[in-house]
Amino acid sequence: MVRSRSVGNATNRTTLFSVQRHEHLLTELRRSGAVRVSDLARDLGVSELTIRRDIAALAARNLVHRVHGGATLPAATRPLPPRATRPATFTIGMVVPSLDFYWPPIVAGARAAGAALGVNVQLRGSSYDPEEDRRQIARLVDAGQVQGLLLAPSLDGEDADRMIGWITRLPVPAILVERQPRRWTAAPRQVEWVRSDHSLGLEIAVNHLYDQGHRRIGLVLSGGSPTSAYLLRGWHRACADLGIPDDAVNPRYTVGSGLTALIVHSDPQAIAVAQACAEQGIRVPDDLAIVSYDDEVAHLAEPPLTAIRPSKNHVGRTAVELMVSRLIDGDRRPVQGVLVAPELVVRQSSLSRRVRA
Repeated sequence: MVRSRSVGNATNRTTLFSVQRHEHLLTELRRSGAVRVSDLARDLGVSELTIRRDIAALAARNLVHRVHGGATLPAATRPLPPRATRPATFTIGMVVPSLDFYWPPIVAGARAAGAALGVNVQLRGSSYDPEEDRRQIARLVDAGQVQGLLLAPSLDGEDADRMIGWITRLPVPAILVERQPRRWTAAPRQVEWVRSDHSLGLEIAVNHLYDQGHRRIGLVLSGGSPTSAYLLRGWHRACADLGIPDDAVNPRYTVGSGLTALIVHSDPQAIAVAQACAEQGIRVPDDLAIVSYDDEVAHLAEPPLTAIRPSKNHVGRTAVELMVSRLIDGDRRPVQGVLVAPELVVRQSSLSRRVRA
């Protein structure tokens, strides 16, 4: 009897914890419009596999929509303002390459702007693959339920111009999010875009380190990231303006290298650099200052990392607002490209002794 009672209590506790997790997940979805598996696992102190099972269970009841790396609310349950306050009712499709790491704040910003404007945002998760991008975009268009598209397709290599050309031929207007066409095309419809001004963000980082007394600064880029080209452009411009060397790109950061500071894209790589420095006896920031680019988890490093933070939430908001303007004004409004400035978040990893004193 005792054993039976104990098993029963354990079962009840497991069920209760499951219910609590589901309620927490749904609360976060109602608040922000999208959740990430990794964030929920960290917040609740459980494995990512547990969260994926929770999402699968809720999706089976049509309470959430599963996407790569997380979940969103089903279209029918997304909150909208009262009909009387809405200037128009539009449905905008949104295709992002992932819900991991970078994209949830952008999606949340788009959701918030959509709710404020009475616009439904249908989210689709893709991958960093052009064919999957086309498939997800075509699903939204073929369903005939979207009047516009917010897209973050893969634009690497020779396929970039073909992808842009394909997007211009879609039957609904499209706005690129955190992407930009490489050149003007002769297409009848130009593609608009909203993205973070990463070049400016890199210039802000270089100037911050220069103000701390650094004259030999290195830049570490993420291989294959679409952000890297913009960062490199800002790097060369900032170094030229300040009259400091710009040759230390992806350098070896060791004692005696001559470098006194590094800018690292992105946070996981920057944290790995800080850990490698600790193992080599290189003190941060006394021997080497570090600035990270992204500010997703930079504050968790030891010491906490100064970071450039792209205004991702605002990027999502601006994209929806620009699309609504396009849908209302049509061709009367000129084609626009919008740059959103990042901000500098100063922490311990970049401050000189005189500033910390």
